[in-house]
Amino acid sequence: MTLKRQLFIASLLMLLIPWAGLQFVLELDQALRNQAARQLQGQAGRVAGFAAEQLGQSPTIEPGSPVIYAELLSRAPNLDGYRDDWPGYDEEESRQQWQSTRSVSDSGGAAVSWQAAVNRNHLYLLIRVSGRTPEFFNPGNPDQPHDRILLHLANGNQTSRRLIRTQAPGAINAIEADGENSTDYRISGYWQVISNGYQAELRVPRPPPSSRFGFQVLWPAEEAANTGKETVVAGHTSAQLVTRLPHLENRLDAMIAQGQGAWILEPDGWVIAHQRQDSDTGETRFDSLTPLQILERISLNGLRALVRFYQPEPVELDAESHRLEAAELPSRGLVRHRNDDTFMLVKQPLDDGRVLVLEESLDQLLALSGSTLGSVIARSVLLIIGLMLVLLGYASWLSWRITRLQRAVSASIDDDGRILGSLPPARAKDELGDLSRQFSHMVDRLQGYTDYLESFSRRLSHELKTPVAVVRSSLENLSHTTDPADQASYIDRARSATDRLSQILQGMSEAARLEQSLDHAEKETFDLADVAAQTTLAYQELDPDHHIHYAGPASGCPCHGSPELLVQLLDKLVDNARDFTPCLGRIEVRLRSGPGQLELSVFNEGSSLPQNLTSDIFSPFVSVRTGQQEGHLGQGLLIVRLIAEHHNGHVLAANEADGVRFTVTLPAAA
Repeated sequence: MTLKRQLFIASLLMLLIPWAGLQFVLELDQALRNQAARQLQGQAGRVAGFAAEQLGQSPTIEPGSPVIYAELLSRAPNLDGYRDDWPGYDEEESRQQWQSTRSVSDSGGAAVSWQAAVNRNHLYLLIRVSGRTPEFFNPGNPDQPHDRILLHLANGNQTSRRLIRTQAPGAINAIEADGENSTDYRISGYWQVISNGYQAELRVPRPPPSSRFGFQVLWPAEEAANTGKETVVAGHTSAQLVTRLPHLENRLDAMIAQGQGAWILEPDGWVIAHQRQDSDTGETRFDSLTPLQILERISLNGLRALVRFYQPEPVELDAESHRLEAAELPSRGLVRHRNDDTFMLVKQPLDDGRVLVLEESLDQLLALSGSTLGSVIARSVLLIIGLMLVLLGYASWLSWRITRLQRAVSASIDDDGRILGSLPPARAKDELGDLSRQFSHMVDRLQGYTDYLESFSRRLSHELKTPVAVVRSSLENLSHTTDPADQASYIDRARSATDRLSQILQGMSEAARLEQSLDHAEKETFDLADVAAQTTLAYQELDPDHHIHYAGPASGCPCHGSPELLVQLLDKLVDNARDFTPCLGRIEVRLRSGPGQLELSVFNEGSSLPQNLTSDIFSPFVSVRTGQQEGHLGQGLLIVRLIAEHHNGHVLAANEADGVRFTVTLPAAA
């Protein structure tokens, strides 16, 4: 799996944070709804008690009783026979406040619908008859069948009826139906023909609260002329006039908070009081929002949608209807309005059979208790998405750098393991930069080691070629001669060559044994000054032909390592110095102590080193000896370098004015 996928999967774990936040919000929403329902129920009890006092002895409307529901008017409509200035005209047809009935005895299936409204002094009635063509009153033949409207008013034991008929569309007045057909100018209106029927707009004095009011729309049956059937009747002859009570609504307005709505219903569901206070959401204009605030609003709306998704399914409620089926509403639960707003609703029955319905907006509840938390979670989601994008970008950048390093390493070595070139330099200061530099250093060291192996094979071949050739030529000459003197000479030459081969193998074995023994050498802390001084004194006693002396402190140079190996290092350096120092020449062993390091050097008088060999002199089979010393294996300085590197040090060779100095730098012990 690639690094990018690993970081992507790891970044997905951060989504647990908003998931846990969502679970907390859902639990908080449940707790808030339960608390709001309890508070709302308590508030409903108080409002119900207040409403019962306001209603007093007002009689209730029995379920199933005929009712004409009248809306409250803010201004009187113009009596022109049209509905354009009535309440609900601008709303969709499903919410128009029409009440209707259908004539069952009319073969044509004509329908009567009406809308009633009241103001302080008058009752306005808009009656629409659909599905028939009107037959107007003929004054020349009063008994001819015609369409008419009969109004009924019952106040106590007194009952009066008014008849409305017209000769043609236009203004109309009522006449007394039970008397001398005198005109009642208190009842006026307008008769208008419409498509597929007609409608009449009437203004009637508002009936007293305890009275009963009704109307009938009468028209002749189609078979009346031949069969003598009675006219068809549609409407209510005696109905209760129901309307909202402004004084009760005004008092309800003072008892509900913002985002709440209240209804008081008759036992049959008719609304006699309805009051609402809209939520103060404090919405900010869209053009004044910053991009971050816009993203936050989108996230918050998404969070609210998730919360609503996990909420119980609300019951549909038409908040603008003049009749609510109280039995279908939950006693405590969620309802949804036509605009998709969700509310918490509770019901509280009154003693007289009426019902109080109280609701509170869940958006208001969230605004009061959860908007801050929702905003925090929304910002957290945006932050996590941003962090995921940053992590993916960072992973892509790391993957690109690693891929580039991989390609560079692959390009520096061929399939056979040969080093083709060095890695490009890395400037980065992080771990990948260090890794690239380490790879570059490793490639350089491998190149050096490869060069060393190639030169080692050449040098070894060169060293072995001469003694092998001497042995071969001696054996060949020995086979062709019978002279004892010549045979002895050839045998001596072959013996000398085999001794040379033995020295080569012994030197190689010594270097190999030393490399193996370094892994098992035990280190300790000792005083290098004391070791160097005592060893130099022993060298002087063993070699009286050279002046060997020590220059440095007698003590106080702690070193952590193997004193035996360092004595072996001094042996090789002093032996090498003796080979190049003339008789009675000076050899100096010097020790200096510096900050955190020790410098142990061996100086000898004599010839200087060639400039091209100051670094290669520590490689195997490298020697600058001449004369009788020619053919030296050059393994001694290799051993010096191995011992120095084992002690985390290094060795250098440098020419001075009158000789050569070999310096070994070692770390000082604490």
